[in-house]
Amino acid sequence: MRVKKLLGMQVLDVDANNIGKIDDLEFNHETGEIEKIVVSLKKNIFSNDETIIPYDNIKSIGDYVLLSGTIIQEE
Repeated sequence: MRVKKLLGMQVLDVDANNIGKIDDLEFNHETGEIEKIVVSLKKNIFSNDETIIPYDNIKSIGDYVLLSGTIIQEE
């Protein structure tokens, strides 16, 4: 899978709640493996926050990214 296909992909937690979209990726500079994904959390029309999720917390990647747990979002 190409990196540009991952960018903008929807991220869902284990309960299928929409967390946000992949905004960026962090790579291991020695191995080239993805270590973390940066997810843009859209709180409202004027505010965007980000959270960093370790790649190990990803359960599957298909039409969307499914996490193996939940992300607690502050209101």
